[in-house]
Amino acid sequence: MILAGDIGGTKTVLALCDTSFAILREAVYPCADYPSLEAILDQFLRPEDRRGLTGACFGVAGPVADGIAKITNLPWVIDAAALAARLAVPVALLNDLQATALGVFALPASAFAVLQAAAAPTQGDPAGTIAVIAPGTGLGEALLVSDGRVYRALPSEGGHADFAPGTDDEIELLRYLRRLHGPHVSYERVLSGAGIGDLYRFVRATTGIAEPAWLTAELAAHDPNAVISQTALAGRDAVCVRALDMFVEILGAEAGNLALRGLATGGVVIGGGIPPKILPALQHPRFVERFAAKGRFTTWARSLGVRVILE
Repeated sequence: MILAGDIGGTKTVLALCDTSFAILREAVYPCADYPSLEAILDQFLRPEDRRGLTGACFGVAGPVADGIAKITNLPWVIDAAALAARLAVPVALLNDLQATALGVFALPASAFAVLQAAAAPTQGDPAGTIAVIAPGTGLGEALLVSDGRVYRALPSEGGHADFAPGTDDEIELLRYLRRLHGPHVSYERVLSGAGIGDLYRFVRATTGIAEPAWLTAELAAHDPNAVISQTALAGRDAVCVRALDMFVEILGAEAGNLALRGLATGGVVIGGGIPPKILPALQHPRFVERFAAKGRFTTWARSLGVRVILE
């Protein structure tokens, strides 16, 4: 059996698979409830599971160097050698976006929603580089590059690059976020779960529109970032709607930026935990308009296929 894991900033998903990669058992754990990955493994693995293990691989939300990963949004350090000794099997660590990118080829067409179909001049280059961007607890970015035989996933920490505003409102947003977080404001500060909350507070503060009592109660009772998104999709509050619209526009712009940086003639794939939950907002023309607003490269950007992973 193979032990596979997705170690995110919010949750850890573990699965046992057979040698044909069919999932035998799967479980999800909230990271905040555990001091380490080892503590989760101790709860997930039964004695008979340990005896049948032949290897383990984990995608982790952070950079991996020399077999050691530091989780960006958690106080965890994951050591492949220590895990291998603990589990008595070989262990591999990958950046989570490397893992997401490689998984693109295992998904059926039904697992994607198309935001923009490929067209001339790129026509969905079958050997072209594919850009992968994934907003969730943080913002991950990666490229899938073909060497002529297979695709290789190149990890990055591009989500921590400087946020570049593209509208007057976004210039004011940058000023707001600099006051909140300090001089360096990354794309992850905007394109993440926490970023949705900051966008909401920015719009509320700059419009002066009072927060309705029912929304105050819902924000206090539930995950506020999820409440903001759900309220926006339902059209129940204008501030929530504008906050989500800004999120979609900025995600479109940065997805287009990543496509340019990687010359992604194979298209763009949007993963992460947030996009499937806000799919109706992503299907609004504002996303592809900002994605393609690249000046002299606008026609090129409009030719790229853009898909959202739904699973």
